[in-house]
Amino acid sequence: MKTIFTGEKDPRLAKSVIGETLTDMLETDPDVIYLDADLMSCIGTLKYAKTHPDRAIECGVAEANMIGVACGLASAGFKPVCHTFGPFASRRCFDQVFLSGAYAKNDITVIGTDPGVTAALNGGTHMPFEDTALYRTIPTATIFDPTDMVQLENVLRQSVDMPGVKYIRIGRKDLPKIYEADTLFEVGKALVVREGKDATVIAAGIMLGEALTAAENLSRLGIEIEVIDPFTVKPLDALTICRSARKTGAVVVAENHSIHGGLYNAVLEVLAAGCPVPAAAVAVEDEFGEVGPQSYLQKRFGLTADHIEEEVKEIIQRKHV
Repeated sequence: MKTIFTGEKDPRLAKSVIGETLTDMLETDPDVIYLDADLMSCIGTLKYAKTHPDRAIECGVAEANMIGVACGLASAGFKPVCHTFGPFASRRCFDQVFLSGAYAKNDITVIGTDPGVTAALNGGTHMPFEDTALYRTIPTATIFDPTDMVQLENVLRQSVDMPGVKYIRIGRKDLPKIYEADTLFEVGKALVVREGKDATVIAAGIMLGEALTAAENLSRLGIEIEVIDPFTVKPLDALTICRSARKTGAVVVAENHSIHGGLYNAVLEVLAAGCPVPAAAVAVEDEFGEVGPQSYLQKRFGLTADHIEEEVKEIIQRKHV
């Protein structure tokens, strides 16, 4: 694994990567089938759907029904991939994912786009801070929070051949370049993307780039942080997290989720069970979303490199109390 992070954005948009990857998967694997809830034009699959209506099913604004159709297809041996916006891929169809998907042992992949503040101008109704918390309660579910285009494509290709319910939360816009092309990712295996000794920062999704920026800034002050990309929020790599926590003595979790039930809670469970150290979160507090550009919303909800730096400095002080 090699990182290439410089702060530079990937020229591609995530929605284009999703559309191109899905199209290739549909063309190369006859068992893959794609379902959408009136948002094909939002992730670049509409052109394929117009020429292959038997492989790309438009379910309309009926997300729960879409999951039911996907589960029926899975029971018949297909590999369904569903897409809609994050709130509709989680809270709106939760019962169908839980029962028709996980409980019935049907293997489905659900893509929830624009989670958290990446919903931006779509506003609070479309801004799920709770989607990860919901999926974490589903037995055997796997949750991905990709950090860049390389990881996104790899996750999507892996997911269709994995058992159970898989949830991929990803924004549709730009992401920083973090991993070298063709990097392979092992489900449940966290990646240490930067070594450090003073504190550990575990950062998922859009927050990994912020964490690496914070690491560069803190390094100039003589503070060296270890940065971990958990890759999968569930299952979580307890071994790597505990090893780093013991080494540095403090943990900060940075996530584009609610502080309740998301990655922070998952990490706290690991720390409490095996390596209790001071911990803090850079996450959304007990609030609803609102309308605004992503850059504004990240500052508004405290999801920036600056906020990570503040928490790291504070938690290092707590190590010595």
